[in-house]
Amino acid sequence: MSTPTEPSAAPPPPRHPWQRLHAALMPDYNAGAATYWWALVGLGALVLLHSLQQLAGLGLSMQLQVLFGCAVAMLAGLFPVRIPGSKNSFAAGEVFIMLLLLMQGPAAAAVAAAGEAFIGSARTSKRWTSRLVSPAAAAVSMTAVGTLLHAITGRLHDGSGLAEALALLLAMGAAIVHFIFNTLLITAVVHLKRKEPLRLVAFLSSFGWVGTTFAASAFIAGLLVQAFKTSGVGVMIGAVPIIVLLLVMLHYHFRQRESDEQAQAVRIEAAEREAQQSARHLLELRESEQRFHSAFSHAAIGMALVDAAGLVLQANAAMGKLLGCAETALTGRNFKQHVHPEDVEMLTRIWRHLQQGDGRDTMMELRCQRGDGSVVHVAMHSGFFSDRNASAPRLILQAQDITARREAETQLQHIAYHDSLTSLANRIRFGTCLALAIERCRVDPKHRFAVMYLDFDRFKLINDTLGHSAGDRFLTLVAQRIRQHVRPVDTVGRLGGDEFAILVEQLAQDADVMPMAERLQKSLAQPYNLDGTEVTSSASIGITFSSIGYETPGDVLRDADIAMYRAKAAGRARIALFDASLRAQLAAQVNLERDLRRAIPAAGSAGNAQLSLAFQPIYRLSTGRIDSFEALVRWNHPELGPVPPSTFVPIAEESAQIGALTAWVLSTACAQLKAFQQMGMENHKPRVHVNVSGTDMCRASFVQQVAAALLANGLEPRQLTLEITESTLMHRLDSALAVMAQLREIGVGLSVDDFGTGYSSLAYLSTLPITSLKIDRSFVQRLQEGQAESKDTEVVRAVITLGQALGKTVIAEGIETPAQLAQLRNLGCEFGQGYLLARPLSPEMAAATALVDLRRAEAGVPPLPQPDGGGTPLTPWAHTSPAPLALH
Repeated sequence: MSTPTEPSAAPPPPRHPWQRLHAALMPDYNAGAATYWWALVGLGALVLLHSLQQLAGLGLSMQLQVLFGCAVAMLAGLFPVRIPGSKNSFAAGEVFIMLLLLMQGPAAAAVAAAGEAFIGSARTSKRWTSRLVSPAAAAVSMTAVGTLLHAITGRLHDGSGLAEALALLLAMGAAIVHFIFNTLLITAVVHLKRKEPLRLVAFLSSFGWVGTTFAASAFIAGLLVQAFKTSGVGVMIGAVPIIVLLLVMLHYHFRQRESDEQAQAVRIEAAEREAQQSARHLLELRESEQRFHSAFSHAAIGMALVDAAGLVLQANAAMGKLLGCAETALTGRNFKQHVHPEDVEMLTRIWRHLQQGDGRDTMMELRCQRGDGSVVHVAMHSGFFSDRNASAPRLILQAQDITARREAETQLQHIAYHDSLTSLANRIRFGTCLALAIERCRVDPKHRFAVMYLDFDRFKLINDTLGHSAGDRFLTLVAQRIRQHVRPVDTVGRLGGDEFAILVEQLAQDADVMPMAERLQKSLAQPYNLDGTEVTSSASIGITFSSIGYETPGDVLRDADIAMYRAKAAGRARIALFDASLRAQLAAQVNLERDLRRAIPAAGSAGNAQLSLAFQPIYRLSTGRIDSFEALVRWNHPELGPVPPSTFVPIAEESAQIGALTAWVLSTACAQLKAFQQMGMENHKPRVHVNVSGTDMCRASFVQQVAAALLANGLEPRQLTLEITESTLMHRLDSALAVMAQLREIGVGLSVDDFGTGYSSLAYLSTLPITSLKIDRSFVQRLQEGQAESKDTEVVRAVITLGQALGKTVIAEGIETPAQLAQLRNLGCEFGQGYLLARPLSPEMAAATALVDLRRAEAGVPPLPQPDGGGTPLTPWAHTSPAPLALH
């Protein structure tokens, strides 16, 4: 007799904390799988800590952008869109992860990918091993792939279309590589647990939809980045709801496909059963009918059997729920009673064609009325239903609720044709309405219309002082006032920024639009309350009429815009009507802009130079000696002759050519100063004044440009003084201060030109890094002999006294008479320039004048007496050059 076997003793419980942790987290993990898991999780934690450390060094605005992108990616991970016919799903979070990678770098993308992976794993698994390893693998994969992508795309510098396309393709490739690498990192855990080799062929065979969606996510993200570079952050803010809306539509589209496939399966099964009913046994026929009735009754979409007239013979619960009543209440009623009255005729016509035609099924969209009176949009399929027991043909109806889809389409339609801020017609919609008005006018010349183009004169100031939210509030209030002063037949559109347009139709005569424009302008000039702050603005309005004879909407808006700019030029808050002369003026300005663009590169070529410099001496009034020169630009147009700087300099500023023009003037002036110095004035170190624009003074690279010009010609910084007009300086003071401070640090002089024309600079004069002031010629020219105590004299005296008190050099410009010169000397003005002293000279004449003046000063020989009768002399070339045209 054998002794019974005693049960084996259970293994002792783990005592070490590490063993207890292993038993709790991964009881089914072998040593290799556990080692790999801990290594991957540890590496992922290090990567995330490093990424967070990098993000901590960003500015607050950048951190908020990264936080917003991560939050959206994680939120999108909660709502994946399942792909029909596949076990895979698509999450919009991949779009925002790739967007963070392209805009903020691998660190931001790694954090977002880890967060999205944690959300996804938390939804699909209850084990913490999966919830920890998924974000770790995502962070490691995204960091590796993102770093490689940035290293490659960092070599694409030219910004061309080809480079942008290549960067987009690289981003799509990086998304696919990230998907493959991330999946391999995670699946390796399973293969190590099972001790199975990793088969890449089996893995790649399941790539399919998921890899495609990752590439599509990168493609969408790349397009958003390119749109951001063109339109700024506004397009990124608008892209988020559009992506969400598109995903909702995609979700409903996939649901509709599944429902259609289910309904189609039911129809195919019923048709197959009917076709084989003669060869099947009665029991099989009954089973088939039972299956059909089960599918009919429990189908997710509404189904009903109706006779030829539309009488409901049978309906399922889904149909009753769709129409807001019980399915039993539908039986015996005509289905058309639940159709919107405006769609009944269409449904009747389709059913009649179905019964009279070849019997093919039809699909249509119509509106149905629910029991509570609400309207639901329905996609309805109608087809013949064969019933051996029926004496008359029957129709089977399958209806699906598409209200959400139609509402989304309506919303998209509104977004496409209306301004999101004011709900007015956007440029596309306004252009369509304008094209219809042009066509009506072409068919019927009695149909008159006018277009008013509005631009607000102080909108930029509102944005800069109160912020963009106040600017948006201002635009909404403007839109409301415009709506109140137009007729129902008129169309109001916002074309962009603070530009609005009004299409006024059904005019008896052109003059009828003027009272409306005057009332509108008066209303728009009333104060606006912007969150407790009262602001005022005014609108400049340009008007054009259909009587001019337009062919395209673009021509109408162009002429209305031209008229609006004429109103601005006339002093703002004006109304201007378009005429043909305005178009000619614009054409002339466009031609000058084109010719100037050609003239600037040609200025350095021998024999073809159109641009040149003249040099007007600046004298020390107490001695009559030349102190420095002012470089003045000239443009000798090959066809028009000399073009005044007052004409072509504003054109250069408006067409973004002022930077190239200033660079040429600065380089040429420094080179000419070097030539002066080499003619025998090495010890004298001649100095030159060069006028610059506010745009130049606001460029951070301008300091390097000035330093390079001085260095290239071996000049000392103190030999150059840059002049900027007072009005321009005060308009851009905040942006120019940093550049001015850097210029003073390297030793370049700074002068305020036309001083006295704007009182606003007085408050900043003591703190501005300037070395000299130029009294505006308008004050100097009003100085008259025998009026030593006039108001103009007191203004000049005050400027000279203020400049001397602050340690600034004071220069009087525009000295044309001996009386003006004498008064300036009596007032203690140290320096001056003007026609009386010397007109602008050619470079050769200026060099000769300076050299002779220097030699006479060294020899102690005074120049000729000045015309005011004083003892201080003038140079003999004082009146031998053409009239000056200064660059201002």
